[in-house]
Amino acid sequence: MVVLSKPTIEQYSYIRNCLNPTLYSEVPLIDLSKPDSDHLIVKACEDFGCFKVINHGISMDSIANLESKAVRFFSLPLSQKEKAGPSSPLAYGNKSIGPNGDIGWVEYLLFTANLNSCSQTFLSVFGENPEQFRSVFNDYISAVRKMACKILELMADGLKLQPRNSFSRLLMDEQSDSVFRLNHYPPCPELQALKGANMIGFGEHTDPQIISVLRSNNTSGLQISLRDGNWISVPPDQNSFFINVGDSLQVMTNGRFQSVRHRVLANSLKSRVSMIYFGGPPLSEKIAPLPSLVKGEKILYKEFTWFDYKKSAYNLRLADNRLENFRELQPRNVT
Repeated sequence: MVVLSKPTIEQYSYIRNCLNPTLYSEVPLIDLSKPDSDHLIVKACEDFGCFKVINHGISMDSIANLESKAVRFFSLPLSQKEKAGPSSPLAYGNKSIGPNGDIGWVEYLLFTANLNSCSQTFLSVFGENPEQFRSVFNDYISAVRKMACKILELMADGLKLQPRNSFSRLLMDEQSDSVFRLNHYPPCPELQALKGANMIGFGEHTDPQIISVLRSNNTSGLQISLRDGNWISVPPDQNSFFINVGDSLQVMTNGRFQSVRHRVLANSLKSRVSMIYFGGPPLSEKIAPLPSLVKGEKILYKEFTWFDYKKSAYNLRLADNRLENFRELQPRNVT
């Protein structure tokens, strides 16, 4: 059993009576095989900033293979896991999330979506055959990237955007700055004694990239913030992928799509493992509202490079509004 250091009020963040644990909301569930999926995706991005997809084309074998290797890794002794190296930021991390003081009841692996750039030392922590893990990982990433690009192209269709690859080309670019994260939230039995309290596994935040593709095991914990500020739980689901709008996509659509604020609560009895692909643009890519989406409207955001935004985002706390520094102080009309 994996054990993190014992939680205390001083160490970790708690939420008291945050919601009724039976309160769930019907996050849009979209069948990618249906002809109206493009319009449904656009509506979900406008109303929620997230949605679930089925008939996604990713085999359960590919999912199960990587998930089993993640579970095996997180079951290792701490001394063995730490051989993956300190998180700066690509490697193993435990409780500390980023460099600015955020902590949670979580351990994780964060690395580039291109494992060819990862060292043999890093890969060796997954077992005796690093190349086997590389193969399983690459198969999964290839499938998830393909699905993410399909979703982004359906978004473009729904927005009547040309060219159709206006979003997806950024993920397909060889210089795409995409990353992959494995999160493990161990059981936290101490929560049973804290009636009415929920401990934060991963604090509230938005994702800075273009799109996030999340898959988790059958354990609850994920919550999203609705437009009215209320938090609702997303039921665990083994058949779908959970898709988030990222900050960069919010800017490119001039705020028509909004990145969803989300968090994870610790579970008192069950372990939660999640796998997230964050689709990002090349570091030099200029991010700005797309001209065809702002005709007759005010431009809400300044142009910036992904490098500049990434640097700014990672200098802030998780819950900070990262886009605030990039808003136009005096939005200008476009005719």
